[in-house]
Amino acid sequence: MLGAACIVLFASEAGAQCAARDVLQNHAAFKQTPSAHTPIPIASADAVPVWKTIAAGTFANSFALRNALASAHCAIGESAEQILARPAFTLSAAKTNVELIAVSAADLGFHTDTATLTDIYARAQQLGFGLAAAEVAPQLRLQYFDQPMGEFLIIGMEPIKTWMGEPVILTVANGGAGLILIGQNGSADAEIPVASRFLFVRSNEATLAKAAHKLDEAVTLVHH
Repeated sequence: MLGAACIVLFASEAGAQCAARDVLQNHAAFKQTPSAHTPIPIASADAVPVWKTIAAGTFANSFALRNALASAHCAIGESAEQILARPAFTLSAAKTNVELIAVSAADLGFHTDTATLTDIYARAQQLGFGLAAAEVAPQLRLQYFDQPMGEFLIIGMEPIKTWMGEPVILTVANGGAGLILIGQNGSADAEIPVASRFLFVRSNEATLAKAAHKLDEAVTLVHH
């Protein structure tokens, strides 16, 4: 019932907002383009303002979530589609608000052309950022229909392996032909351009989310 209600909610509010036609209409209405980003050295995660707050835990299961994405005509890449269907991809059992922080690898202090994913994560965590739950990616896709064309946002998350064992992280993007959710190489040694923007949470929120997830799992085991 909850999953069906969420599908109807998103479908009625969004329609086919991920489709190319809707993206072009939104672009014409809001005239949004990705703003030029000048790297600003970050001393602490606490000094960085919240970029966007989204809701999580609004779907009963991953099937309902994927149906909502389909109803909104959001394109999903092959590896991202696998990730959403993997047992390691889990949803919050309770509705919660998640504050997302947007920073580039250059903001974190990298001055080379690229940096490895493991180095980016390590630097982010040193500054007080935490990794977001994988659920953030599809939830953001459903709650960010006015994404500017040309913007690609990498979710700072623990990689999830595909059926073939390849580690993948998720990216929410607007490539100009519609709003998409795609996967990319989540290997520790994956080289990421330092201009790439990541979405993290603050480390205290990541700790609380992890604790809540463990509690959800414990409750499920008790019920079974």
